[in-house]
Amino acid sequence: MAYIKSIKCFTPPHTLDNNALQEQLKNSCVEKTAKGVGVSNRHIASNDTTAGDMTVEAANLLFEKSGIKREEIDFIIMATQSPDHFLPPTACIIQDKLNIPTTAGAFDFDLGCSGYVYGLAIAGSFVDSGLAKNVLLLTGDTITRFIHPEDNNRVLFGEAASATVISTNGFARIGNFEKGTDGSGADCLIVKNGAARHLTHTGHETLDNEGNMRRDDYFYMDGSSVFNFTIDRVPSLINETLRQNEISLEEVDHVVLHQANKFMLNTLRKVCHIPKEKFYINLENTGNTTSTTIPLALEDCLDKGLFMNGDKVLIAGFGVGLSWAGTVLSFE
Repeated sequence: MAYIKSIKCFTPPHTLDNNALQEQLKNSCVEKTAKGVGVSNRHIASNDTTAGDMTVEAANLLFEKSGIKREEIDFIIMATQSPDHFLPPTACIIQDKLNIPTTAGAFDFDLGCSGYVYGLAIAGSFVDSGLAKNVLLLTGDTITRFIHPEDNNRVLFGEAASATVISTNGFARIGNFEKGTDGSGADCLIVKNGAARHLTHTGHETLDNEGNMRRDDYFYMDGSSVFNFTIDRVPSLINETLRQNEISLEEVDHVVLHQANKFMLNTLRKVCHIPKEKFYINLENTGNTTSTTIPLALEDCLDKGLFMNGDKVLIAGFGVGLSWAGTVLSFE
């Protein structure tokens, strides 16, 4: 069996509240948009800080606070859509920066909103197969530097990173997984050009149907299509995740979904008939941090003492790809 042994997250020190963002988005009503998506503040990485830099900070916090030793890590997996370079993998660079033994394996995988849950599945399978005993799963993105300066979607997104150790023992047993992909919706969430450490911007600018400035170098989101996908797909994802783990919704103590935006989450909660007291939302001061929203929420719940021994926590990620994945964590 595979367990979560420790989780630590890092948020950049610089923050951007709605008033400051309004100064940058002169032609938008930031407060109105922010009220709908439920974001008041967000952390933004400095221009010389990459996703790899942030995950190093998160991992150092984990080693400092958990007592887990660097030499115990025998695999590093990083979920990111903004790697430091096209090559080599950012996870390889991080191995050296963290002084993890050269006997450890390391690779990146390109996934955002569902990336943490997919990462748990990969790491858990490595532990279950005996390939590794302690896997360091990292998530992080510098998403905002891919968003056009005049794009209203800047209201929604923030930046953060996480480090999680998946091991043969720990505080939460990782259950069975449900997953899926629909690549026909790839254009709904896309950056067509560019890379993370060194960016170049070229191409003709146009306004999309939602009034956002668009260029192929930058992040594009078809908001209505993503919303429709989520409302159509996530209820069945939740039901299949419950079935895979032979548990009913009534037996679940907490539900932690990818923190996409408050309106979408509340709609999902109502559609899936999830009691409000079981449903966790915490993106007001962080925004949508892509692959890091779920570990941020889990760490927040742990810090607040919301998870008790015996609790069952359903987690699910969904979005870019289009992709989705879910599992149940059993706290012991």
